Amino acid sequence: MSVSTTPVICYYNGQMLRTKTDVTYEGRKAVIAPMDIPVECTFDELIDMIYSMTSIDKRRFNLLLNCKYPLRSGNRFQPFPIRDDSSVRRMLNMVNTTSIEEIELFIEVVRVNTQLNQSVGGHADLFVGNNYNVPQYEYGCGPSCGAVPEIGPNGDDEGRADEEADYELNEDVDDECNEDADVEVDEHVSSFQNFTQLLENEQGIYVSAQAPSCDVSNHPDDETFDDASPVNFHLPPTPQFEHVENLENAIGSCWTPWVRNSTDYSSGEFVIGQVFNSKSDLQYAAKIYSIKSHQEFSVVASSKKLLVLRCKKAEESQCPWKLRAMVVKDTSLFVTNKYTGPHSCVNPCLNRDHHQLDANLVATHIKALLKAQFTLTTSAIQASVMEKWGYQISYKKALDGKHKAIRQLFGDFSQSYTELPRFFLAIEQSNPGCVVVWKTCTINMLNTEVFQRVFWSFKPSIEGFEHCRPIMSVDGTHLYGKYKGKLLIAMGCDGNNQLFPLAFAITEGENTDSWGWFLACIRNRVTQRTGICVISNRHPGIMAAMSDPHLGWAAPSAYHRICMRHLASNFMTRFKDKILKNLVCRAALATTERKFNKHLSTIGRINSEALDWLEAIPSQLWALSHDGGRRYGLMTTNISEVFNSVLKGARSLPVTALVQLTFFRLNGYFVARRELGANRLASVEQFTPYVDAQLQGRVLKAGSMEIVLYDHLQGVFHVKSRRGRTHRLNLHDKNCTCGKTLIYGFPCSHMIAACQHRCVDFRLFVEGYYTTRSYYDTWGSLFHPIFNEDEWPLYNGPTIIAPQSMQRLRSGRPISTRLHNEMDAREGITSITCGLCKQLGHNRRSCKNRSQV
Repeated sequence: MSVSTTPVICYYNGQMLRTKTDVTYEGRKAVIAPMDIPVECTFDELIDMIYSMTSIDKRRFNLLLNCKYPLRSGNRFQPFPIRDDSSVRRMLNMVNTTSIEEIELFIEVVRVNTQLNQSVGGHADLFVGNNYNVPQYEYGCGPSCGAVPEIGPNGDDEGRADEEADYELNEDVDDECNEDADVEVDEHVSSFQNFTQLLENEQGIYVSAQAPSCDVSNHPDDETFDDASPVNFHLPPTPQFEHVENLENAIGSCWTPWVRNSTDYSSGEFVIGQVFNSKSDLQYAAKIYSIKSHQEFSVVASSKKLLVLRCKKAEESQCPWKLRAMVVKDTSLFVTNKYTGPHSCVNPCLNRDHHQLDANLVATHIKALLKAQFTLTTSAIQASVMEKWGYQISYKKALDGKHKAIRQLFGDFSQSYTELPRFFLAIEQSNPGCVVVWKTCTINMLNTEVFQRVFWSFKPSIEGFEHCRPIMSVDGTHLYGKYKGKLLIAMGCDGNNQLFPLAFAITEGENTDSWGWFLACIRNRVTQRTGICVISNRHPGIMAAMSDPHLGWAAPSAYHRICMRHLASNFMTRFKDKILKNLVCRAALATTERKFNKHLSTIGRINSEALDWLEAIPSQLWALSHDGGRRYGLMTTNISEVFNSVLKGARSLPVTALVQLTFFRLNGYFVARRELGANRLASVEQFTPYVDAQLQGRVLKAGSMEIVLYDHLQGVFHVKSRRGRTHRLNLHDKNCTCGKTLIYGFPCSHMIAACQHRCVDFRLFVEGYYTTRSYYDTWGSLFHPIFNEDEWPLYNGPTIIAPQSMQRLRSGRPISTRLHNEMDAREGITSITCGLCKQLGHNRRSCKNRSQV
């Protein structure tokens, strides 16, 4: 008589991983093996079959089994622990009750701790096949933990006479708890891995073992199985939780010891025998317990092997609450061996803050938030803590927590300067052709130099800039981390009127030397194109560098133009007249000299000093009508400042993390826009979306114009618009008196009307930078993934250390170094009004008439 069997696919030599909707199995040496398991198989028989098939040493390793179980809502799966005969029968019956044809069984091995097992004696092993015989304990550790001795109800070891055989006490007990040890940082997860996870999560590239949507614990979702009661192994919060929606599971109910599944402790209290992965996990659990119960504790004793806590009001209110935990010998596990609770005391008043809600706990709480959005503000952290625990923490505590989280995720600020050279080597290893230029200062230390400046530009940016319009916007912005400095940025502009990141530099500040060095690096190492129009503010360093003939940026090699917004701001600061400021903007935007002169004349009639101030600046630097088509209609440095805003949150990160961000941000830009260019090429679109929209609008305007031909050989026309304005144009010279064709690089409505009159294709007058082919070539170069950190080349140069002169001298919130002017005020918003005297320009606190009112 044949025995009925069920096909099962077994996975071993790896690790089970949970995502939000699925369960997978990964590992470099993972093995997949099919098995036919009899439908009447017992749990012990299944264990023996797996040991026999996998050749795993039964004496050294125990097995942890989970099958992939489908949920009823949607295409979702969760792990179902196999722990007894009932769960085996349920697993084998899945082929009959679900649409699954082959069962997937995930096998994980747990090393047996021989020393602990010998000391335990006849007690049942944990996390193995017979772990269902130990229902009375709650474990705050994951499946990697070894066996734990059983603790009696009075806190003594049952059947043990000598406590020191299992637990070691440190005779030198610290009086205070080490606050910095509350949050452990996984040393195996580097800041580079954290950063790649963050950016890959943001770009939605893939989900990896450390990816944001991955949960390496075996804790199922809220949706449970029909009648199963799976054992859940809980892990403490780790950097792998990156999604905000995972935050509650990461540091809330997912592992806290008072939330139980297999055994009900509805009181939410600690119990004797609870095991934690480390002392920091126990401290974390105690803090969460105290915050949720709105009570505070004090540390009686704290060492590497002992932690004793008691109620903070124990002496005054005789509260009995006390917790004692000790380390398990030869492990990092902590187990509670004495506990008295709950609290019997009450608070005399409502507290806005909580002593246990310290910066370390805040750092743990916001790690996932920072990974989801590293531009997280301090006020947002305060709001998140308030929503989570109901306490209003101070600004300083929130800021300290943010700084701790940044250090844990992205590395130390000082060490980041030392790690930066090796990261640049890693970039050059995977992306040959990238440019990096260093400038350091030598000191009286062997093989050690002090950081001063670094310049970098990626090869795809260098290659793509050759297909951009010959425009470059440069700007500088402050760094807000532990060390001061400036981030200098050079941006181009593609044929779709989008920013094109070209080059970056971190310098000690904005001065003549640093700007000259930055522009020299661009000219010597990035581009040698002639005729580039450089748009900037009127910083003396930029003005000096652009006029220096030795740097290669003087005319005709390049042409300097001034940002209209900064010019108007300087004008407003000097003359404080909004009417004059608006006239300056109109003069700058005028496309004809006639309009330009008209606005200047009006300014002169109102204020002759203002006119003299403007005439002292060469018109070609700021007026569109005198530009000669160099700036393609771009009047401001907005393309640089937009990217500055993109990097706003990153400017508070260590320098290596900042460089990493530029790499991943640029790759994101290139991927998205390369795809857009490829799609438009496949659709046989001739021009970019920006030019298509501009041409469509001008074609509509051209339909209502009157055209008179004067010279059919040279293509001289006289065009009259619907409003009665007349313009003369020459198709041969590609020139119109409106000036817009020369300024923007594609035909104006008057030229389109003339072309339609003579059946000439007006698309011939569109410059090549606006074609889809040029757009694709701009973004066509590829970034290549950076190798794993253990494959990076060794750095053999001098050790780079952080400049102490650039270190911020005070802790807390950095003082704003921005020079505020009228550009920081929104248009249309009036000045503040005093609530006492009702006058403008001050409030009631600074009112000089306060005593009289």
